[in-house]
Amino acid sequence: MENTDKPITLKALAARLGMHVSTISRVLNGSQDDASLAASPETVQRIRQLAAELNYRPNPHATSLKTQRSQVIGVLVPRLSDLVLATIYEGIDEAAAKSRISTFVSNTHDRPDTQQERGEMALARRVDGLIIGDAHLTSDNRFLADIAARGVPFVLVSRRAGEHCAVTCDDYRGGELAARHLIEQGHRRIAVVSGEPFASTGLDRTAGFISYCRQAGIDMPDANIIPSHFDTASGHQVGIPLLSGPRPPTAVFAVNDFLAIGLMGAARDCGLTPGRDIAIVGFNDTPLAAQLPIALSSVHSPMRDMGYRAMELLLKKMKGETPASLKLEPQLVIRESSRGTPAR
Repeated sequence: MENTDKPITLKALAARLGMHVSTISRVLNGSQDDASLAASPETVQRIRQLAAELNYRPNPHATSLKTQRSQVIGVLVPRLSDLVLATIYEGIDEAAAKSRISTFVSNTHDRPDTQQERGEMALARRVDGLIIGDAHLTSDNRFLADIAARGVPFVLVSRRAGEHCAVTCDDYRGGELAARHLIEQGHRRIAVVSGEPFASTGLDRTAGFISYCRQAGIDMPDANIIPSHFDTASGHQVGIPLLSGPRPPTAVFAVNDFLAIGLMGAARDCGLTPGRDIAIVGFNDTPLAAQLPIALSSVHSPMRDMGYRAMELLLKKMKGETPASLKLEPQLVIRESSRGTPAR
C-alpha cells in the first residue's frame, strides 16, 4: 500500500483512477448527495479508499474560491458550558460533518449586543450561514431582523423568535405534561419557576403548565409564578423563600433541570425531602437528572436531534429553499422526585 507525507492533488488522483477531476472533487469535497450523484457507490468507495491511502487533504481555500462557499457555519449560543446547549451543538456538528462543513461556536452570554458583535464577526469570516441558540423575544434584539433583511441564511435552535425559521422542542406541550403529572399525583398547591422572560423556552413551558392547571380548576397566585435566571444557584435562591413560608406549595415545576436541582437543594435546606414532602419536576432530562441521590423527574427534550435538524434546515436555506419551522415532541420521564401524593 502506497503512502506519502506529501498530500496528493485531485488531478493526480483523477489520473490514477482514469476519471474526470470534477468527479473526484464532487466525491471528496461535496456532500453525501453530491457523491451519490457523481458516481456509483462502488466508485465512491474506490475514490475514497485511494484518497486515504495517498493522504489526500482538501484545500478549503481553493474550494471556497471555486464555489463561493466557505464550507463553514457559525453557531451562537449563550454559553457552551450549558450541557443542554453543548448537546444541541453536538447534533449541529454531526449533521454539518456529513455535508463536509466545519462549524465554530461563539458564546454570547445571552446579551443582544454581544450576539450582534459575535454574529458580525462570524459573517466577516464569510460563513455560509448561522445557527442561533440565543434568540430573544424582546424588541431590543434587532440582529435577527437585520440579517434576515440582508439575506443571510440562518436558523434558530432551542428558542423561537418572531416568524424566523426555528427548530425547538414543543415547550408548551412539555409544560402541559408536567402539570398533568403533578395534578394526577393529587397536588393543588403548585408553583412554577419560569426562567427568563426573554427566552421562549421558559415562557412557553410556563404557559403550557399554567394553562393545564387552569383547565383543571387550579389558579396559581402570582407569588407562585417566579421568574429567575436559568442556573442552579438561582433555583436555590428563589426556592428558599418559596418553600420556607407558612403554606408552601406541595409541588414545583422548574423550566429546566438546573433550576430544579437548585430547588432540590433549597428543599433540603428547608427540611423537606423531594418525592416525599414536595414534588419537583424539571425540564430537558439532562444525564445528571437520573444520577442524583433523589432522581429528578424531568420532561425530556430531544436536544441532540434539535441541533441535527437545525443544521439540515440551514442546508436547505443555503440552497435558497424556505423550510418551515419544526417542533419536536417532548416526553415526561417520571422519577423519585415527584412520586407520591402530597403530604402537607
